[in-house]
Amino acid sequence: MNDYEALVTGSPLVLIEFYATWCGHCRAMMPVVAQIRELVGDNVKIYQLDIDENQAVAEEVGVKGTPMFVLYRDGRQVWSWDGEIDGNVLLQKLESFMG
Repeated sequence: MNDYEALVTGSPLVLIEFYATWCGHCRAMMPVVAQIRELVGDNVKIYQLDIDENQAVAEEVGVKGTPMFVLYRDGRQVWSWDGEIDGNVLLQKLESFMG
């Protein structure tokens, strides 16, 4: 099992955000993701992976642009989103899988 597999199977719900430090859209999402992390607490584990530091994983997952959000439930990908997303929309999506 690789590190990424361990991340996505380590909790029932896991959200991965693939980002890049040079990406303006990613920087705009940082405070949104931080706020969502506070709101969902332990219900969803949220990880942010820099694509420049995790190139192999980004290729394996099929990241074409940043930011890219991938949600896993019980280790299986159940949802993904490319680009910026409204914080309320992202929160509602996470909550729909929490129940």
